[in-house]
Amino acid sequence: MTQGRVLVIAGSDSGGGAGIQADIKTITALGGYAATAVTALTVQNTLGVQAIEPVSTDFVSRQIEVVLDDLGADAIKIGMLGSADIVRSVADALAGFDGPIILDPVMVAKGGASLLEDDATSSMIERLIPMTYLLTPNIPESEVLTGLSIGGAPTMAPAARALRDMGAENILLKGGHLEGEMLTDLLLTPEGPTAFQARRIESQHTHGTGCTLASACAAGLALGQDLPTAIARARAYVREAIRTAPGFGAGQGPLNHGHPLQGG
Repeated sequence: MTQGRVLVIAGSDSGGGAGIQADIKTITALGGYAATAVTALTVQNTLGVQAIEPVSTDFVSRQIEVVLDDLGADAIKIGMLGSADIVRSVADALAGFDGPIILDPVMVAKGGASLLEDDATSSMIERLIPMTYLLTPNIPESEVLTGLSIGGAPTMAPAARALRDMGAENILLKGGHLEGEMLTDLLLTPEGPTAFQARRIESQHTHGTGCTLASACAAGLALGQDLPTAIARARAYVREAIRTAPGFGAGQGPLNHGHPLQGG
């Protein structure tokens, strides 16, 4: 049996709800194998990020190189990068990779802390987005990347087209930041748009949903699923993880990443 190998390039979350920790839990729960290249250490819990310690660019590159040389990867998932130097070093390290790259353009933590330096955004647009098979921004990230205002579901399509024009093959624009009981995630592929809709789950325990969704998509693609199937499974996984969240912490709590392994 072939097990889908996902190399995750992202930051560490000491609280375990987002970042590398959420990525490993998600990929494992969905039947994949997770390897990692850590870009930064964070001091955080459900109340927010208190400190960030970047990893050197050379060390990030070496993590990527040794994993790919020995273990290989069927997909790459990229999350928090932090600086323009790390963005460029990751792009260089992945130049020869021929599998799908899933980029979650992490810019701001749930509690509001900035996770991407201002000058890194242009480097991401220039270097990483053109290499990306699936880009998974939320509404605020899409507005920063495109300069467009997204005021509702009908205005998501122009932003998704603008993101595709930057070079990413497929866009999954997440609508969770918009108002309303029904939420829409918009997938834009070369074949056209597809809307995924679902009723909002009212919960404060949504820390790491972006990391989790992107990693779930990466796991599906690494296991050979087509893109719509991988996205549909990822969305169902995240929704159940929110619905069954353990309720840990006094702030934005973590999801229940292990629910597929818990026998119902």
